Amino acid sequence: MIRPPALLFAVALFSFFSGSFESKDNGQKIQINAFGKTRDGNTVYSFTLSNKEGLQAEIINYGADLVSLKVPDRSGNRADVVLGYDTVAGYEEDKSYFGATIGRYGNRIAGGQFTLDNTVFHLPINDGPNTLHGGTIGFNKRLWAGTDRSGVDAQVLELAYTSPNGEMGFPGKLNVKVTYTLPRDKNEIRIGYTATTDTDTVINLTNHSYFNLTGNTTQDILHHELVLHATQFTPVDSTLIPTGELRSVANTAFDFTKPTAIGARINQDDKQLKFARGYDHNWVLAESKAGALRAAAEVFEPESGRVLEVFTTEPGIQFYSGNFLDGAVHGKGGQAYGPRAGFCLETQHFPDSPNHANFPSTVLKPGEVYRSTTILRFSTRN
Repeated sequence: MIRPPALLFAVALFSFFSGSFESKDNGQKIQINAFGKTRDGNTVYSFTLSNKEGLQAEIINYGADLVSLKVPDRSGNRADVVLGYDTVAGYEEDKSYFGATIGRYGNRIAGGQFTLDNTVFHLPINDGPNTLHGGTIGFNKRLWAGTDRSGVDAQVLELAYTSPNGEMGFPGKLNVKVTYTLPRDKNEIRIGYTATTDTDTVINLTNHSYFNLTGNTTQDILHHELVLHATQFTPVDSTLIPTGELRSVANTAFDFTKPTAIGARINQDDKQLKFARGYDHNWVLAESKAGALRAAAEVFEPESGRVLEVFTTEPGIQFYSGNFLDGAVHGKGGQAYGPRAGFCLETQHFPDSPNHANFPSTVLKPGEVYRSTTILRFSTRN
C-alpha cells in the first residue's frame, strides 16, 4: 500500500474521478492508504481509525464499507471480527454486501415499486420479484468523498455521496453523509447517517457488516449467544416481504429476549425459518423517544469472551444468520466463507415500509434532515 504524503498544519486534498478526501493534521490523524483501483481506474482509499483501548476500524470509500474491525478478546489479543475482502475487485464483484453502507433503501421493497404522492415509482428487481438494498447498483457500489473530522476526543471519518434524482428509480436528489466515529477511550464505533432531499422520497440506511466474534471465519456463528431487545417481529411471505403483521416472539424460535445460542432453534420445523433458510427477519424494537438511542442487541462469544452490544435510534433490527453463504465466496486471505460464517445485525426501519401504512414512515421531505445513529460497543467477559 502507498500512503499519500502528509501535509503538516495544512489540509491535503486528494481528488479522483468520483470522489475526494481531505486529511487534516490535528494531532489525531486517521491513517490513509491507497487500497487499490476500480476496474474503471478510480483510486480507492482506506481509512484506519484506532484508539488506545485496542479497537481498530478500517473503512474504504468504495461503498463506505467497513472492511476490518479488530477487537481484543478477554486476553487482550486482537482479531478481525468482520467478513470482507482484501481487494477492490472483491468488493466490486461482491453480492453479499460485506461491510457495506446500504441505500437508498436497506432491505426489500415488494415488487420493486412503491407509491408516493400519488405517483408509482419503479425500481430495479434484483431479489426474486423484489428490490433489495437499493437496487442493482446501490450505495455499496459508489465512490464516496471522505473527510477527516477528527478531534481531541475521537477519530472521525465523514463520507459523503450525492445520489441524483432518479438513481435506481428513487425520486429526489439526495445528499448523504455517513460518519464513523471512534472515541479515544471507549471500545465502540459510532455510525451516524444524515441526508437531505430536494423532492419527497423514501430512505432507509444501514450497515451490512457480517460479524464472527471468534475472529476465525473457519468457525460458524451458531454457538454465539444472542439477545434481541424485542418482543415482536415482522413475519414474511415466501419472498421475504413482511406481511404487515407484528407478531409476538413468545413461544417461538424468534424469542431472543434471553441469551440463546443462534443455532439452538435455527433448524426447527417453522415456516418462517424455512422461508429464509434460517433467520433473515426484522425485529420490532421497544419504543423510545424520537432520536433517542435504544438497546437493540447483545452477542456473547464464549470462546473469546468478546461481547458486542448494539444501540440505535432506529425502530427495527434485521438479524440475518448468514444463510446464503455456501463456501463459494472467498474473502480475506482467500478464506472460503462457508454456511453461517457470519451474522448481520442491520439497524433499520422496517422492510417494505413504503407499502405498509402501519409501519413507521420512511418518507423524507425537502427541508427535513434524515438522522440515524448506531453504536457498536465491544467488551469482554468470562
